Amino acid sequence: METTASQEKLLGSSPTQKRGIWLTVAVLILFMIAVVAGFLHKMSQPRVITDSELRLNGAVKLERPRILSDFELVDDSGEAFRTGSLSGNWTLVFFGFTHCPDICPTTLATLNSFYQTLDEETRADTDILLVSVDPKRDGPQQLHDYVRYFHPDFRGVTGEFLNLKRFANQLNVPFNKVPLADGEYTVDHGSQVVLINPRGHYHAFFKAPLDPAKMKLTYRSMRATFNG
Repeated sequence: METTASQEKLLGSSPTQKRGIWLTVAVLILFMIAVVAGFLHKMSQPRVITDSELRLNGAVKLERPRILSDFELVDDSGEAFRTGSLSGNWTLVFFGFTHCPDICPTTLATLNSFYQTLDEETRADTDILLVSVDPKRDGPQQLHDYVRYFHPDFRGVTGEFLNLKRFANQLNVPFNKVPLADGEYTVDHGSQVVLINPRGHYHAFFKAPLDPAKMKLTYRSMRATFNG
């Protein structure tokens, strides 16, 4: 009996010692879980970067978001699209047209890649909007089919030329109709993507060429610092 007790003592296998060992192991495991969970949570949070870093990554944030004047356009379902339609969500606005041979499809494909990188919660309040600068050829149905080719959540907007021009001017996006030699025409337009915040105010813009990874970084940072 003395030998057995002595061996148990040396091996640390008495009931009290066993409980102590298991308690220590459990505490260490819980600590490791907490550290890993904290690390994963920190990694999932947006990285807040400075305005200078935003510019280096292709995004320019306005010093003070610009309040937009009233406008009235038509969305790709034939419904009225007004200033208030931009409130509630973050909206990325690109001006283009369905007959655009290169810049527009490339930009929309890039916006789709960017959109896919966002987590489900962020996508839920992020809208992608194509504003047609070719109202003569881009009716609501034409626009509807075009934008949804790139993603079913994307939307399109059109309207009378002067209304489109007023809206574009507020967002500093130029566009002009250019006649072609064959009697047709094209439309030159700015390639930046404008960011509207949930208040419906002009918040920032992304410069071309667009990069989905950089857009995600800058977009998440601006969302995190927005005082809505």
